[in-house]
Amino acid sequence: MKLSEELKWRGFVNQTTYEDLSALDGAPISFYWGVDPSARSMTIGNFAAAMMARHFIDAGHHAFLLVGGATGMIGDPDGKKDERNLKTLDEITDNKNGIAAQYRQIFAEKPFTVVDNYDWFKDINYLTFLREVGKHVPLSQMLGRDFVQARIGEGGSGISYAEFSYALIQGYDFLHLYRDHGVTLQLCGADQWGNSIAGVDLIRRIEGGEAHVYSTPLVINKATGVKFGKSEGGAIWLDPEMTSVYKFYQFWLNVDDEGVIDYMKIYTLLGKDEIEAAAENHAINPGARSAQKILAHEVTALVHGRDRTESVMRVTEVLFGGGDVASLSDADLDALAAEIPVGPMGQTVVSLLVEAGLASSNGDARRLLKSGAISRNGEKIFEDIVIDDIALLKKGKNSFLLVR
Repeated sequence: MKLSEELKWRGFVNQTTYEDLSALDGAPISFYWGVDPSARSMTIGNFAAAMMARHFIDAGHHAFLLVGGATGMIGDPDGKKDERNLKTLDEITDNKNGIAAQYRQIFAEKPFTVVDNYDWFKDINYLTFLREVGKHVPLSQMLGRDFVQARIGEGGSGISYAEFSYALIQGYDFLHLYRDHGVTLQLCGADQWGNSIAGVDLIRRIEGGEAHVYSTPLVINKATGVKFGKSEGGAIWLDPEMTSVYKFYQFWLNVDDEGVIDYMKIYTLLGKDEIEAAAENHAINPGARSAQKILAHEVTALVHGRDRTESVMRVTEVLFGGGDVASLSDADLDALAAEIPVGPMGQTVVSLLVEAGLASSNGDARRLLKSGAISRNGEKIFEDIVIDDIALLKKGKNSFLLVR
């Protein structure tokens, strides 16, 4: 399948300056795509655009992946109602390292170059920047941006000169990469269209050159109609310290039936035949959630690797599928212990339940036992016994306690 066809089929087509997408099917293009280090991790919103970039790389185009050390010092104001709090240099450095590491994981074994816009901004003189860049940018163009109008209009919170100038900084990134690396295309999310066009305009005005932008649409949860990628706990991050591998896997396992095949097209590298087969099976028996299981496995493996994915699958099987806790490795148990309460071996069931907060008192714990509400390794227990080996206690349907 040609790249233009692949992008259409997967749902990666939004605004673009190309008149005909077949331009993407010809000679290799040098492109860039980037993430600002506002956090040390990408979210699955960033990840959707990263997967689009992955298809460009797979089609033979040359990738420059940017970590925005300079833009991160200001913060993108687009879509923000108020001024961002500035990050310290140490925070920005830590965040850049985290994002660069995620590039290496997601684009593993693929050719790409990581660039940092701080490298070309740190020595630019302010007056030089105004003469060489600011002189070529019409103020009407900057004032016309929707977020600027929202911030300076009635009821708006106002906008600083720094955030107002953000588009100039990003525009210069494109100009620099055009000059030094022959980059003629920027990939971006739908919310970055305006900032990206600023670079196209600079290249035209200053260099007399032609450059393009290609954006991917925001991923929408069809069941709710809102932006995809949030859970009750907030954003879903790729960093396992911010969203555990288990919670990451569970998020995908629980996506809506209506959108699961669309998410599979966007967030996995499975081919058309495989995804169409998954769609057919899902349509026949959506209750089996076979498509969600495939999606969860594929996405988690891309982000966290096969070993950690297999581990959380074993943990999930023990919690919800009747798997044997004794079959789990130490690493599996560690993953499980990070998600549910843990109690020590050698104590009675009653004391374990009370200490873990699964029962309010000894009397409450005994009542739970008598009523058959407590199971040990999948089997109901009715008496207060001492647990002297690794075990999984369960109260009701979804309350667990690991004894180790």
